Amino acid sequence: MSQEETLYIKIDQNILVHDYHVTLGDIAKLESSDKSMVRQLKQKKIYSFEKPKGNLKNKKQIQVISIMKVIAWIHEEYPNVDIQNMGEPDFVLEYEPKKEENKVWDCTKTVLLTILVFFGAAFTIMAFNNDVSIDDAFEKFYLQVMGTESNGMTELEVSYCIGLPVGILVFFNHFGKKKITPDPTPIQVEMRKYEKDVDTTFIEEAGRDGHSLDVD
Repeated sequence: MSQEETLYIKIDQNILVHDYHVTLGDIAKLESSDKSMVRQLKQKKIYSFEKPKGNLKNKKQIQVISIMKVIAWIHEEYPNVDIQNMGEPDFVLEYEPKKEENKVWDCTKTVLLTILVFFGAAFTIMAFNNDVSIDDAFEKFYLQVMGTESNGMTELEVSYCIGLPVGILVFFNHFGKKKITPDPTPIQVEMRKYEKDVDTTFIEEAGRDGHSLDVD
């Protein structure tokens, strides 16, 4: 291999693996004109988590690794290769053992979560309506427009009851398993932000505590 050979490497900020022996191909996307080098590097074992046994059998393990350490591992095999990092400078490597599917337990969790969300949302809406005195507002508005007192069940209340769930569905861009538009939903956006903040915190804390895998 010539000294001019270039290897492009890209690693995301968070990588989830299910094998406690981790190879470079498990965590990185590699590209080079030297395909033989790429194949060999993908098979290179770079890290091993503690073997899942006893208390670690179902436990998630996390390790923060610097791209500089990955470059050092590559240079052990190919000292003359020019490496161009196209991804993150530090990343979180998570090991999570594969779990057997339990459809009964998954369905039970879904039902319990649905009930919790339903009654929680209903209580929130009722508390909001009570805080802003929505009944009084509707009665006064109906009296000003129609000139007669409201009986408590008019076009305003019906429209509000219909518009509230429709507005929620449109805002969250989700109905059942289907999305109304291909855009990410607000929940997906917030979850991605949360995951990114968690990964950044892991990386910073590992760097401060000296637990990050990095070059000397």
